[in-house]
Amino acid sequence: MSRSPWICRACLATARRLTPTVTPKRQISSNSRYFQVSEEVRQAIAEHRPVVALETTIYTHGYPYPENLSLAARLESLVRTNGGVPATIGILEGVARVGLAADELMRLVSSAGDPGTLKLSRRDLGFALGLRQPNGQPFNGGTTIAGTMILAHMAGIKVFATGGLGGVHRGAETTMDVSADLTELGRTPVAVISSGCKAFLDLPKTLEYLETQGVAVATFADGRGNNVDFPAFWTRESGVPSPKTLRDETEAARVIHAHCSLGLQSGLSFANPIPQHHSLPLEVIEAGIYEALQLANTAGITGAAATPYILSKMKEITGNDSVEANRALIESNVIRGAKVAQELSRLELEELSEQNGRSVSAGHIVARAAAPSRSEGSSLRRSSVPPQSSPPRLSQTTKSKSIEHTANVFVAGSLAIDLSCDYIPRSEQDAGSPVTQPELRTSNPAQISQALGGVGSNVARAAHLMGANVRLCSAVADDLGGKTALEALNAAGMSATGIKTLPDDSGSRTAQYVAVNDNNKDLVLAMADMSILESNASGANTISAAFDDFWLPQLQQAPPSHLVLDANWPPEHLARWLEASKPTDTHVSFEPVSNAKSTRLFHLPKPHELSIFPNPSIHLATPNAYELAAMYAAARERGLFDRAEWWQVIDALGIPHSGARTQMALATSNELVDQGVPQQSIQLLPFIPSICTKLGSQGVLLTQILPAHDERLTSGQYAPYILSRCANETDDTLGVGGVYMRLFPAVEQVPPEEIVSVNGVGDTFAGTLIAGLASRPGSRVEDMMEIAQRAAVLTLKSKESVSPGLGTLRILL
Repeated sequence: MSRSPWICRACLATARRLTPTVTPKRQISSNSRYFQVSEEVRQAIAEHRPVVALETTIYTHGYPYPENLSLAARLESLVRTNGGVPATIGILEGVARVGLAADELMRLVSSAGDPGTLKLSRRDLGFALGLRQPNGQPFNGGTTIAGTMILAHMAGIKVFATGGLGGVHRGAETTMDVSADLTELGRTPVAVISSGCKAFLDLPKTLEYLETQGVAVATFADGRGNNVDFPAFWTRESGVPSPKTLRDETEAARVIHAHCSLGLQSGLSFANPIPQHHSLPLEVIEAGIYEALQLANTAGITGAAATPYILSKMKEITGNDSVEANRALIESNVIRGAKVAQELSRLELEELSEQNGRSVSAGHIVARAAAPSRSEGSSLRRSSVPPQSSPPRLSQTTKSKSIEHTANVFVAGSLAIDLSCDYIPRSEQDAGSPVTQPELRTSNPAQISQALGGVGSNVARAAHLMGANVRLCSAVADDLGGKTALEALNAAGMSATGIKTLPDDSGSRTAQYVAVNDNNKDLVLAMADMSILESNASGANTISAAFDDFWLPQLQQAPPSHLVLDANWPPEHLARWLEASKPTDTHVSFEPVSNAKSTRLFHLPKPHELSIFPNPSIHLATPNAYELAAMYAAARERGLFDRAEWWQVIDALGIPHSGARTQMALATSNELVDQGVPQQSIQLLPFIPSICTKLGSQGVLLTQILPAHDERLTSGQYAPYILSRCANETDDTLGVGGVYMRLFPAVEQVPPEEIVSVNGVGDTFAGTLIAGLASRPGSRVEDMMEIAQRAAVLTLKSKESVSPGLGTLRILL
């Protein structure tokens, strides 16, 4: 009996309800024994943050160790400093990994040249993961463009930056030698950003093959017109017209977004021409290629072995020119890829917001401070790098309500809106006498960007990225700036529970910092309105009431383990924070903000003056050398060094009456001793028993009071850092054991050309340090010094005041 050819409408409707709708979307594959995605990459994809895939064949089969490790670190750093999350992809110990951690990357690149380290395309993945070497060890491997595309797509990554694309080899009509990169582009929806095809390939046939595969091909104009050549790796001009032209990263992101939204399963090939000053003449390249091809034919080199052989011969033929060009083009491609990923992230977040009934307005900014100087508190010089806007990062719940959680770190300080106005010269100005400065008393054309700023905000953001549960305690007004700041905190996934919105009738204004910069992005004029936290503001009484009704209950209901105070609070409010923290047994840190404001700690109103060791009001401070000097001078002028209890602690430290210059010079340097840095630190120890003085390229000087019976006092390992020991054995009331002084050298000497911005470096150091101490109860400040410095270096190389790449360092905590 045959089945009826029709179905009732009710059954059809039920079937439709039960049938899942298949829509193309980013998908993070589950981790398995064969495939693992790092936590950082998984989180970034889930939050629609910009992610850039990076291959590893260039490390395993392109550069020797340790040059390959240096290049790998450089490329990941370029992704981070341009707003993205790097996802380096490779096979390590028989597992395909997306987002290699630092130790994993080192193990992989150090295996370059080993027989068990393979070059892996699509066809090789099953063998590499399913089999083992004759000695029983699993395989390692660098993924080619094709192999990287597959694994990136499995993880949900849409942008992949590499060096040069494979293609159709010359003479392919007889050899059938066509790179697997091309067929992979025909079946895997990933946008590959390269410098075009290697020049020894047949470019016209390659483009024809890509067209047959349905691959979208375009070239970035890079300042040129609409009709540009498809680049040939070492050279910008190839004589072969590009099918399409892209003006910038925004256009590229729009193409990717539309392509993926349609569910198309082919890839995209976007060619980024090598930077002009590294481009080699086409005739020189062609001559070298001809010679290299002849040598390859004579040696019988074909297939997958042809490309590395020809590249090696080109290196011999052209000398260092092609080597320098190789490095320049891959770095350029990675930067371009990060910017494309950032624009794509913005488009996806806009679409996500629209789907959830929200719109992303101009005031929707990411929680970063890319303005030229941090709000009323930068002890560092202003960066000359123009700020770049980043896409807003919405929490996985797209509710506008702030994220609520119990915090173990409170940061009480400034929250501001930073505006950067970069002057743009008028087009009608004479070419012979360009005007680089804005004109006074008139309107000037400019590029204006905004960002979330403030020292407290920066410290909180750094601690948040390092995994701490943070509550920023600050105030905004009920104005446009305040609403923008709250939206930005929510977008960054940070709690706004501690942000007090002051009423209209308070006369308060959300803190703002406005910088006017010239054509070179150097500061011309800055204006700061930080009155919302000041005692002389019209809303001062409102701030006082907010402390009693808003912040104090939060401290009492859920006492944090750590409290960070920035010096933007006036002395009377600093005193209230300190008094409130005493009953909670909270570790209190002080960020001095600036030379002028650092002294506020020593102008507290009576009877709330700083208490002294062993029960100090402040446990830790993070000044720079100038702020330390200002703090020392303020304490001396206020007569605090005349207090009897101060002298008791100083006397118990065991420092000889003749001084300890030799010991201090050995622990630090003659230069620092001549500047008085160690001496000033020691005299402030009774008030602040742990001081981390930030010394820029010289590192960080840690000066501490060691409590009596501390194991470091009797350990040979710590002997070089024990400046003095307590000689008052009969006096146990103070519990002083001695002075610990240690200069931690800078973890990295960053070349000037790699310094993007000094803005927020000190704030990042402080936030990371506190996050480490909070995450590991009982740990010492010295244990966190390296990771805090590494975090500061990331920010030093970032356009943002707190590098978004800090999360990669969590594993070190």
